Amino acid sequence: MRSYSLIAPAKINLYLEIIGDRPDGYHELSMVLQSIDLGDRVEIRANGTEDFRIHCQHPEVPCDRTNLAYRAAELLKTTYPNAFEQYGGADIFIDKQIPVAAGLAGGSSNAAAVLVGLEMLWDLGLTQPELQDLASQLGSDIPFCITGGTALATGRGNELEPLPDLEGLYVILAKYRSLGVSTAWAYQTYRQQFGSSYVRESTDLAARQKRVHSGPIVKAIALRDEMKVVECLHNDLEKVVLPEYPQVLKLRQTFEQFDVLGTLMSGSGPTVFALTDSREKAEQIRAQVQNTLGNPDLDFWIAKFINTGIQLAPGVH
Repeated sequence: MRSYSLIAPAKINLYLEIIGDRPDGYHELSMVLQSIDLGDRVEIRANGTEDFRIHCQHPEVPCDRTNLAYRAAELLKTTYPNAFEQYGGADIFIDKQIPVAAGLAGGSSNAAAVLVGLEMLWDLGLTQPELQDLASQLGSDIPFCITGGTALATGRGNELEPLPDLEGLYVILAKYRSLGVSTAWAYQTYRQQFGSSYVRESTDLAARQKRVHSGPIVKAIALRDEMKVVECLHNDLEKVVLPEYPQVLKLRQTFEQFDVLGTLMSGSGPTVFALTDSREKAEQIRAQVQNTLGNPDLDFWIAKFINTGIQLAPGVH
């Protein structure tokens, strides 16, 4: 049976601004997204049946129809029924390395890998924009996960503009194993507390979106000014998550005590990350934060910025 093995990288948010409400019920967002080399391995293997089956070693990852990876396979099945009839279903093996429910787009990246892997398995011949259009039907982060790198994301997060690569930066990620934050809760709470400041008129939204493209962080990335990029790190959701989750606030404050370039909560949390310019410094800061907090429930990862999204795993042709 034919199979493809792919690497599905995590992403962090270097910038997240909530602009207002959209007519479709989503938030109008402005984000800068960045791929990192912490990734899951996703194998798509033809199984000669009419079923898709999810396999994952992580106890918190559902292996049923609720998994985004399964929904990605079902979307391709319904969109290209002739291909499904010709090639049949697949077993989807997820080797989970990205922490679960961490604001790092692990589930979205898995779904992106399934779209890419099945596209190859079924010889669909789709372009990257066509794959991204399909991905946007499943979730806002999934189109970015396909291409990866560094990108400005607007709309509900699915309108992407590639930005110059940010190379040479390393990230220390930290998350309390037993702590999760609901993305829906974070956005709903933000709307309740700050909705009065939202941009609402479509003409005002368009004007605000236009300004985003010339904003300080986009300019800094265009100039490859990493120090200025770090100065522009921002996440609106910190305003509601940090007061509600003091552990996350304390983690962020602890990172600030050490020699980091900058620190921020990623997405809706609860992962906090800090940036450095070398792996050695990242290791040193990880040890310092771990020793300071001394909590066995706190997990760490070290990764570097990368300029790719879903890729074939090394050694796989």
